[in-house]
Amino acid sequence: MKKAFYPGSFDPMTYGHLDIIRRAASIFDELTVSVLNNKLKTPLFSVEERVNILKEATKDLPNVKVESFSGLLVDYAREKETYVVIRGLRAITDFEYELQNAQTNAKLSGGLVDTVFLTTSLEYAYLSSSSVKEIASFHGDISMCVPEFVAKLVYEKYGYEMK
Repeated sequence: MKKAFYPGSFDPMTYGHLDIIRRAASIFDELTVSVLNNKLKTPLFSVEERVNILKEATKDLPNVKVESFSGLLVDYAREKETYVVIRGLRAITDFEYELQNAQTNAKLSGGLVDTVFLTTSLEYAYLSSSSVKEIASFHGDISMCVPEFVAKLVYEKYGYEMK
């Protein structure tokens, strides 16, 4: 069985994330979307909220499961006995950052962990969770960035209702 996991903050999950999830799920028998509990960041959504959002967004994908993790990615990979990491790339700048992470993970794991890069579909290449939060914080329209139920939750976090 070919297994992989797609780690990230997903704060909030965007159509770009969903694009990578759907495409990875078509390649691997089992895909785990792994929400990182990063103590160095102050997220908009709690880990539990992000897990629930992703479960709702992927409920039509039977080979996708969603869970959270904290700590080193290589330790998580060993614990889950899953050694393929999925990462999405939007631009060259993403590649430089992700390549360094992939090389570090391979080194830390003694070569067990490998990374598969999927380029984001062009229609979502502009998207980032940070830009979604910034647009929403100024009461902008994020409907082209996230599913409707996610937009509603994001707007609620900023204290107003969806337009």
